[in-house]
Amino acid sequence: MTPIRITTQRLQLREWKESDRAPYAEMNADPMVMRFFAGLMTREASDRELDGWQAGFDARGWGNWAVETRESPGFIGFIGLSIPRRALPFMPCVELGYRLARAHWGKGYATEGAKAALHVAFEQLRLEEIVSFTPLVNLPSRAVMARVGMTTNPDEDFDHPNPALPEGELKRMCLYRLGRETWLRNQRP
Repeated sequence: MTPIRITTQRLQLREWKESDRAPYAEMNADPMVMRFFAGLMTREASDRELDGWQAGFDARGWGNWAVETRESPGFIGFIGLSIPRRALPFMPCVELGYRLARAHWGKGYATEGAKAALHVAFEQLRLEEIVSFTPLVNLPSRAVMARVGMTTNPDEDFDHPNPALPEGELKRMCLYRLGRETWLRNQRP
């Protein structure tokens, strides 16, 4: 399967390279980047996650893309689409996700890349719905979800099944959804 690549005004979303491993592991070891997750990731865990995403590209041609800026190539994070591996109350689904190195926060890259990933999801892959979820307290990520047109319903909030997440503010998740018909309607002039 030929991997899908995405180019936006400022970003390149591409399949993973060996040279992404070290900066990906470094990003996953940053306490600020990982503050809404179960904990920091080891190099081995980062490599396993990257290998899983690359396997998705090999099988489907899409997944969580490695991201770099067009003006200064080099890994800055990931943005993309994945099929969650844990059983979640709203399965089956395809999830929109993103994580950027701290030096690249506040520049609109997550929103720009997420919009491009949704474009591929709905117009090229013709998926019917995309979901995204995060802890209720993760306001920066929730803002990105809202900016790309996703909506939430408090009745769908859920506790994440990851046993590594302690009870409390990181375990309680909000679910955002965006359907293909809504996406297409919002794209019309």
